[in-house]
Amino acid sequence: MRLRTIALSLSLSLGVAMSAAAESLPRVKLETSMGDVVLELNADKAPKTVANFTQYVQDGHYDGLVFHRVIKGFMIQGGGYDVSMKERDTRAPIQNEAANGLRNERGSVAMARTSAPHSASSQFFINHGENDFLDYPGQDGWGYAVFGKVVEGMDVVEKIANTPTGSAPPFGRDVPVQTVVINKASMLDAQ
Repeated sequence: MRLRTIALSLSLSLGVAMSAAAESLPRVKLETSMGDVVLELNADKAPKTVANFTQYVQDGHYDGLVFHRVIKGFMIQGGGYDVSMKERDTRAPIQNEAANGLRNERGSVAMARTSAPHSASSQFFINHGENDFLDYPGQDGWGYAVFGKVVEGMDVVEKIANTPTGSAPPFGRDVPVQTVVINKASMLDAQ
């Protein structure tokens, strides 16, 4: 009887722990002009980055922005420019959380930044390839902070990555010839 009580207690504790872990995995749906992509965010490993990204989602910042940089086999980047390639205002940059153990592997989502390690604000990228050279410590001692992964719509990421690109101001190259718009970004229930 005592063994059964311990097993039941352990089972309940495990269920509560799994429920708590599920609560820390918010999801974001990106409704794009090429289809929907659902991202699962890892708030346990990248709390500041996830809080920053979800605040931009809740503010409607990503609605109407484009994937402005697409390199097949590498990544697709968005979150900064509208359809006329005008940069949208952002909040202050955040601390780089690349040393969190998450990898820049195919389907993972990471923050884009300049050469300054703590310069990420709203721009993000979805890895289309295995990009371990971007992992902490990277080539600059910091790397690029992964904060989530694609859990639905990798076929859409594939379509975006395969779209023809060319040159367009203010960028020199790698801009989709056919504009790929994030029509809406919204929070989904945690999984």
